[in-house]
Amino acid sequence: MDAVNKLILGDNLEILKQLDSESIDLIYLDPPFFSNRTYEVIWGDSGEIRSFEDRFSGGIDHYIAWLKDRVVEMHRILKNTGSILLHCDWHANAYIRIEILDKIFGYQNFRGEIIWQRTNSHNDAKKKIAVLTDTIWYYSKSQDATYNQIYSAHKEEYVASFYTQNDGDGRGVYRIDNMASPSPRPNMMYEWQGFPFPAKGWRYETATMQKLHDDRRIRYPTDKNGNYDFTKRPGLKRYLNEQKGQLLGNVWTDIQNVQAHAKERIGYPTQKPVLLLKRIVEMASNEGDAVLDPFVGGGTTVAVADKLNRRWIGIDQSVQAVKVTEFRLNNQQDLFSKPFVVQLHKYDYDTLRYKDAFAFETFMVQQFGGTTNTKQRGDLGLDGKTKEGVPIQVKRSDGVGRNVVDNFLSAVQRFDKKLFDQNIAERKPIGYIIAFSFGRGAIEEVARLKNKENTAINLVTVESIVPIAKKPTLTIAVNDLGKDKKQLREIEFTATATSLADIEFYAWDFAYQADRGFKPEILIDKAGKQTHKFKAGLYNIAVKVVDNDGLDNMEVIKLKVNGTIERN
Repeated sequence: MDAVNKLILGDNLEILKQLDSESIDLIYLDPPFFSNRTYEVIWGDSGEIRSFEDRFSGGIDHYIAWLKDRVVEMHRILKNTGSILLHCDWHANAYIRIEILDKIFGYQNFRGEIIWQRTNSHNDAKKKIAVLTDTIWYYSKSQDATYNQIYSAHKEEYVASFYTQNDGDGRGVYRIDNMASPSPRPNMMYEWQGFPFPAKGWRYETATMQKLHDDRRIRYPTDKNGNYDFTKRPGLKRYLNEQKGQLLGNVWTDIQNVQAHAKERIGYPTQKPVLLLKRIVEMASNEGDAVLDPFVGGGTTVAVADKLNRRWIGIDQSVQAVKVTEFRLNNQQDLFSKPFVVQLHKYDYDTLRYKDAFAFETFMVQQFGGTTNTKQRGDLGLDGKTKEGVPIQVKRSDGVGRNVVDNFLSAVQRFDKKLFDQNIAERKPIGYIIAFSFGRGAIEEVARLKNKENTAINLVTVESIVPIAKKPTLTIAVNDLGKDKKQLREIEFTATATSLADIEFYAWDFAYQADRGFKPEILIDKAGKQTHKFKAGLYNIAVKVVDNDGLDNMEVIKLKVNGTIERN
């Protein structure tokens, strides 16, 4: 399975087993904490509830075994230069380090214990010290792991105390740094601009000093008359806006937990802040690297990785986690964003049947476990091949006829005659045709070829590869509540959906534009009811409903708001 921008619905243990060894550069995981509390069930859908029950059907030993199985697979798929950061709290952090990380990654590959202060002290700790921190264990697969130093912004009091100089030339405030060498350097003992060298010499060679001088980076001491004061020493101007900040250690107190009023808040109770994941991703990976989050939750990791130009994979057993993350990614997509794939348990027939032809062919070959043909011309009409090199052809059609079989047989012979003859001799399939359904003529011809000519062509239906379901139906009712005190028109929207699977949630885009896609303002609405205020004008309101299979449907309402409302 390629490590390329993909959201996957399912049990992460089974999906991790499908990922290629040494294909991932960075793994961040925030697994459910060992609290055995019902608040650990966030989304409440069946996938998450099953995971919760599996996790806590035993005590701490069972929890550690459950997590260890997954970390074993994570170690396998990490590159030699890769790292893992495991987010946990006090309930099990010691067990996780000793029983899982030290044993799988090795004590020698411990990189640090990050202490993140996620909250301030509170009054509910009556019988013990309040716990204000989480632990993020940081391990690498080898001593050659990617690591980039990280910095935090200088504190205001530090800036106020040291960055006190400003020449008014637009370059901002600066502080004066020492230009003397810390150790004796005879070749640096020269006079500069009339100033004698320091006792151990200057820090810089004459060429560098000249460049600093030309760039007006040296502060020369002067007397009250503006003349050089040779009793003092020149200093280097270090501008605040050029500094990386303060080098960080393992105690992180400068990133707040996601607050109730925060713009990034999506309604996911254990949502981690963007700044936290940005720091982790930048610290332990580079642009173009592959980042994995096997407990995707609210989607912060993959959203950050996508913004930072990393490839990524996100996995979750909750339909809502995957779909909310999908919508969150849609919100931040722009012209330069790379596409991503959402892999569900079931797929909507209409979406697949009328998908772009090349995209459909690529998707089906990959789902079948094959490799796609990247050439668009001169490929004999073949769309891919199995791991053994056997040709695959994909038809985005129903009732595929005999002519397709005839043409396919000819193409396969021309593609690789040696492989063709070998597969016939070994009574193996000489190729696979994938389609939604096959007509009688195709089925009869394939049977004749097998019985009369010992030539096996396998006809494979789309539904045998990816389960197909029907997306939910959706209707929207609009109720005009009149004008408020500011003369804004207040409108109530009620969404009603039906599905063979349960309805999970709704999402709303009150400024929908077809060319930019669905970018919801409301990500999670369990009730399907929203009230919104409008100025006079024309509006497109889009609503999406998601069912328990992860399938969605969208309805767009066109409203004209004036003295009253008109719906098209």
